[in-house]
Amino acid sequence: MTLPRRMRIVSPTSIVQLEYSPPPLPKPQSTETQFWTRFVLLSDTHAQTFLVPDGDVLLHSGDLTRRGTLRDLRRTMDWLCALPHPIKIIIAGNRDFSLDREWYDAHWAQTGGHDTTATWELLTGPRAVAANIVYLRDQEYKFRARPDGREWTVYGSPLSPNFGARVRAFGYDAADAEGVVCGFLAPDILLTHGPPHGVLDLTTKAARAGCPALAARLPALRPRLHVFGHIHEARGAYVHLWERAHGLSAQNASQMGDPVEDGAHNETLSAGEQTVFVNAANWPSGPNKSRNDQKVAAGGPGVQPVIVDLLE
Repeated sequence: MTLPRRMRIVSPTSIVQLEYSPPPLPKPQSTETQFWTRFVLLSDTHAQTFLVPDGDVLLHSGDLTRRGTLRDLRRTMDWLCALPHPIKIIIAGNRDFSLDREWYDAHWAQTGGHDTTATWELLTGPRAVAANIVYLRDQEYKFRARPDGREWTVYGSPLSPNFGARVRAFGYDAADAEGVVCGFLAPDILLTHGPPHGVLDLTTKAARAGCPALAARLPALRPRLHVFGHIHEARGAYVHLWERAHGLSAQNASQMGDPVEDGAHNETLSAGEQTVFVNAANWPSGPNKSRNDQKVAAGGPGVQPVIVDLLE
């Protein structure tokens, strides 16, 4: 299924803002019986900083750095610590070399290695804790966006499939994929670095880079929200209604060489059990590399932080 360019996707239980002119639309009005939680989604920031909208929960799905250096990580953590979001949950990605200790010990000479003691201090030390940052590596975390609100469960994993002999951390081979994803728990929010196969995973070389085992596992998990990145050029969102007959399959039209509709529009969906899939990559690439013949910066037009409002 190809997706036209959209600014907003609306359903009775979710609102996705892909593009907006600052400021974004305000959070939906909560009532005594209905409360909305605002999630602000980042990925593949690669040590770049930019404006991030306010929200209840910040989620970052990896590639905090360019090559896992301490300098890059310090810059990113300085930025994240300064953001005002009450809850910030982050994972690593394949470019965060020094965060995969087993991989890093074997490959540090290729990456300009450093002592990783300071790395963990940045991620999990007192300053990160005081800034409400939670770092997950194949772990579950529970939180409430308000004291008497719903308890949300998030499962975060930095893992993504290997591609040939590329230097990459947190990678797994196809033969191991089923064993890897069978350990994923069934959360409200799934935070992975790599996408599922067939969903916002199409590369500029027309290859679907997502994990087939993860795609096969999702009908059992059915999270309310699945956030990933990794494939910069596939940035976008797709709301899957599980009652639909077709399987998981959604790509941006501009990735596939199909004409993109003039202008962006909104999409309104009916009620039903759903998963909001978001490739939240903030690094401009492919069709998002430029806008109106101007080079786009990280987090700029077309690659802004994605905002998702979910009804509790």
